[in-house]
Amino acid sequence: MAPDRPAPSATSAQVQELQVLKEGRFLFTYVEAAGTFSTTDKPEIIPEGSRKMVRVVDPAQTKNPDATEVYVASVKELLQAGKTTARPMAREVFETAAIAQLPPGASSARQAHAPGPTPDGGVKSPVSAPGQPVVTIYGTSWCGACRTARQYFSDKKIPFADKDIEADAEAARELSEKAQKAGIPTDRVPVLDVRGRLLLGFDPQRIEALLGNPT
Repeated sequence: MAPDRPAPSATSAQVQELQVLKEGRFLFTYVEAAGTFSTTDKPEIIPEGSRKMVRVVDPAQTKNPDATEVYVASVKELLQAGKTTARPMAREVFETAAIAQLPPGASSARQAHAPGPTPDGGVKSPVSAPGQPVVTIYGTSWCGACRTARQYFSDKKIPFADKDIEADAEAARELSEKAQKAGIPTDRVPVLDVRGRLLLGFDPQRIEALLGNPT
């Protein structure tokens, strides 16, 4: 008979999770309406719409605050139950998922589009500035918010890639994979990939928060 496998050690379990108490001394980083992040030691002031995905830091730990892996928890659960469990997550995944909690910017419902001539009327689409794209627009030919986004990036001279998810099957698959990972729907366009962070809809304030001052 094969010997029983040893049970996981308590030390291993502690590495994987962080127990968070409402009365404890923790720092909470949450996403604001503009798409920027803010930190507080008072979980009750975090906006309702940002409470599901919150980064938790225990100041008593000496771990690098800019580490690629962070602890993430639901502050909603913390406030209701008085405690919750924070689990490790890649920092990039946390930031994308946190932003995905926000209401969408200007967008067009895909199911609302009726087949027919596109609203462009043959007008030439705005052209991306030269250089490596820092933004990818996943949109359609008929979407008004998509056209606004293209014009915005063109006017700001921000290099962008423009992908039509109805005309390009590979673009549709690419968006589906990214959206599934971030936990956001794809029933509206545009979906913007801004340096690895997905935004549902066109919102200049959030775009500027993610881009900073692009050169």
